[in-house]
Amino acid sequence: MSVLVTGAAGFIGMQACAALLERGEEVVGVDNLNDFYDVGLKEARLAELGEHTGFTFHRADIVDAEAIDAVFGAHAGIRRVLHLAAQAGVRYSLINPQAYIRTNLAGHGVILEACRRLERLEHLVYASSSSVYGGNRKAPFSVEDRADDPVSLYGATKKAGELMSHCYSHLYGLPATGLRFFTVYGPWGRPDMAAYIFTRAIFAGEPIPVFNRGDMRRDFTYIDDIVAGLMAVIDRPPAATDEEPPHRIYNLGNNRSEPLSRFIEVLEAAIGRKATIDLQPMQSGDVKATYADIEASRRDFGYDPKTRIDQGLPRFVAWYRTYHGV
Repeated sequence: MSVLVTGAAGFIGMQACAALLERGEEVVGVDNLNDFYDVGLKEARLAELGEHTGFTFHRADIVDAEAIDAVFGAHAGIRRVLHLAAQAGVRYSLINPQAYIRTNLAGHGVILEACRRLERLEHLVYASSSSVYGGNRKAPFSVEDRADDPVSLYGATKKAGELMSHCYSHLYGLPATGLRFFTVYGPWGRPDMAAYIFTRAIFAGEPIPVFNRGDMRRDFTYIDDIVAGLMAVIDRPPAATDEEPPHRIYNLGNNRSEPLSRFIEVLEAAIGRKATIDLQPMQSGDVKATYADIEASRRDFGYDPKTRIDQGLPRFVAWYRTYHGV
């Protein structure tokens, strides 16, 4: 039996594939290697995965239904699907909204249709986001909270993906779990995320942009904790009840909301240099704070994030030094 992973060349996708391979799974990876950020980084991630036996890669766009059907058709043993491919980034959704509508709505629909037609599908696990909570002022953010007032198109498309998945689960009995990720960071991370942006700027002696004049808090979640959660979730598909179809939503975060100023201080210590701060106003579509309530994930999956930024950021910096040769 195989696990199909979309977004296999992405930050979380690459490390999820590696974890599946290390426990002996056959993994079918799918990614279109788009140029939202450095394609070379994506290719380097794939090169790491290529060192494992049991990994097969297909370059395909999830919006291309014919290509995705061909991938599913070429691997008769697919029983679980980990759908991580998406157009990510809150701020980029202000610049290129069609990319989000295309990938996060139409592409998500293609994956749902492929899963619906898959014989003996055991579980679809898909990536949602803490962005669905919008400007929620209640903390920590719980999956029981209303999440129908997004403040970014990215958040809106992720919420729509949850609704689409619930509908397929209701209509076709498709077992599916959506995971709301909270600000994931770590080695092999995305260049458009704060850890990477700040680290690159500090090494270059350039100012780092700090929005809302630094009055920001984030639930920074280390990649190893996210992957551990993914491995626990994929093995436990939800069951239908008299009241609910086999579809559930969970938060995967660190259950700790850190001030952005402390995040920068830990980075400075790991790099050994002080940052030049460029205070800027709040960006459209952004939120002041995020904070994950993970009690449901603890209860149902034993999810137990262990890595604080004091440990995680130095590991990221060590990887950055090696990868970039600085």
